[in-house]
Amino acid sequence: ATLGFSPHAVVFAKSAKMVRVNVLADALKSINNAERRKKRQVMIRPCSKVIVRFLKVMQRKGYIGEFEIVDDHRAGKIVVQLNGRLNKCGVISPRFKMGVKDTENWTRNLLPSRQFGYIVLTTSGGLMDHEEARKKHLGGVILGYFF
Repeated sequence: ATLGFSPHAVVFAKSAKMVRVNVLADALKSINNAERRKKRQVMIRPCSKVIVRFLKVMQRKGYIGEFEIVDDHRAGKIVVQLNGRLNKCGVISPRFKMGVKDTENWTRNLLPSRQFGYIVLTTSGGLMDHEEARKKHLGGVILGYFF
């Protein structure tokens, strides 16, 4: 009564490792989960330039507190202080293009209200929220949102 596979295949299957597809999505999901559980801080790993710049936009708007980048001679970690103001943050995948004229439609679809919430996009002028991009008359690629 054998199962029809060799024991070598079982050893290989156990050593197979999941790979990270989208580190920004993982980071925002862990921030979301920590915020829902009323945590004061959260550790994000691995660290990347895109995550750091996204967090800077969130910090400028007052949705998170200070954050500290910990260099562990590997991929790095970020410790983020939460202030309880964040309701939800997420990634838009695939990364759609957003022109200056499309801003209104995207904000209507993604954000709960016109009064609050931000869409973060990467433009030729760097990472910024949709209001700043509209002032600078820049379009770009949508990375995510928070409110």
